[in-house]
This record gives sequence, C-alpha cells and structure tokens, in this order.
Amino acid sequence: MNLVVVIQARMESTRLPGKVLLPLAGRPLLERMIDRVRAARTPFHLVVATTTSAQDESIRAVCRNIGVACFSGHPTDLLDRHVQVGRALHAQAVAKIPSDCPLIDPRVIDRVLGTFLDAPGLWDYVSNLHPASYPDGNDVEVMTMNALEFAWREARRPFEREHTTPFLWERPDRFRLHNVTWEGGRDLSMTHRFTIDYPEDYDFLTAVFAELWRPSGPAFGLDQILALLEHDPTIRERNARYAGVNWYRHHLDELRTISAAQTRMPAESP
Repeated sequence: MNLVVVIQARMESTRLPGKVLLPLAGRPLLERMIDRVRAARTPFHLVVATTTSAQDESIRAVCRNIGVACFSGHPTDLLDRHVQVGRALHAQAVAKIPSDCPLIDPRVIDRVLGTFLDAPGLWDYVSNLHPASYPDGNDVEVMTMNALEFAWREARRPFEREHTTPFLWERPDRFRLHNVTWEGGRDLSMTHRFTIDYPEDYDFLTAVFAELWRPSGPAFGLDQILALLEHDPTIRERNARYAGVNWYRHHLDELRTISAAQTRMPAESP
C-alpha cells in the first residue's frame, strides 16, 4: 500500500511562536522529531506539510537540509493540506502526526500503522486517540485516501477543517473506525504530557533529551522516558499543570464522541 505519513508544521503559534524550530539537543525540534518518525520500521513516504506563508520558509529550509519532502498549502485548512499531499503522491492511505510530538515513540507509530496495514480493507480510520491511552504526544492517525476525500468534500465546520480528522471519528455510523490502546491496559493520557505548546513543555522536553538522547544511539522510547520520570519526578513537574490540556476543551458543545473527562483547562500557576 502506498502510505504517506504527513507531519504538519508551521511557525505561527499563539502560545509559543516558532516552537517547531526551537533548539533541541543541538538541532531544530522538528528535525529531532523527524529522526524519531524515521526510526519507525513501517514503509512509508514522509512529507512535512507546512503553509505558503513566507515565515514558513525556515521550515522548508530545514526539510531541504535533511532531505525530507515538504509541501506548502493552506495556513489553517489542514484537511485540505493532507488531501493535497495525498493526491500529489497518489497515496492509498495517509497518516497524520502533529509536529508538536518530538518524544513520539517509533514503536507506537509502527503499532498504529501496522494495525491498519495488517487488515487491508477492514478499517477506514485507525488511531490511538479515541479514546487516548498513551501519554499525550504519541498521536498517530491513519486513514484511507477515500475516507480523507469524503471528509474534504463534506466537512464544513472550521474545527473539522483545522484538525483534519474529526469529521471521520465523529461519524462511526459512516466510517469503519478502530482504536489502538496501550498494551497492558495502561492509560497516562491525562497525566503525562510529552507534547509542546507552552514554555513549560519546552523545559520538559529539553530535560528529557538532555538525559536520554545520544548522538549515535537508537531512539529512546516510552519505557525509558517513564523510567526517567520515576527516577526524577521534578522533570515531570515542569509541565504538569498542562497535563490533559488539549484542543477538545474549546469544542465540547460541538463534539459528540468526546466527553469533558478527556480534556481540561490549564491548572493555575503555583
């Protein structure tokens, strides 16, 4: 199957501008994340999907420097961006991984993509997010190109266009959906935050990379990160007040399959 993995990235961010290119272990954060995505064993074509904005030329430059394909599209309609990439590469399936996940475990990527690929024709959409169980920042969604095209043609609400996939997972009556849960029944989705959207998240990420990243070593995984946080709880405390905070909180009155228990507001600063 011609599978395309899309990392969506842009420089504009209201809470932490330029977060995708902040330095992390001596290189741009986006590059460190791409290293981890490339460490997955599933065969796929990797594309960074950014915008046509001039300020995103720095993202295009990073991609050229490390030999990753880069597509420039609509600044806020990410559904359109994913569809255009899929069409350009004649994809049969498209996977979405956000650029704010620099600690994503390659084995988690393989598990979600493998679940989809090992049952060809069975699922329209597979993710590890509905409901989530892995620590926030291990987001993987994969869908058939046909399903993505349906969403592109029919999605009307702004959040459906901005977040790419809600049109699909909000309609279990129309699409064949499957969720991949963490092995062993663990659920740290609301207690552990491995993504980046706030300065405290960046502090957390830099601390983890300082302890675990090695220039010639394999990509460290979830087990090593969790062992580090058990050994030094102060690292986890750096962004703990944002654990469980995600975009769902702004659309609970519109989302049918998401409950208030799956999101929360940021805790007050101590």
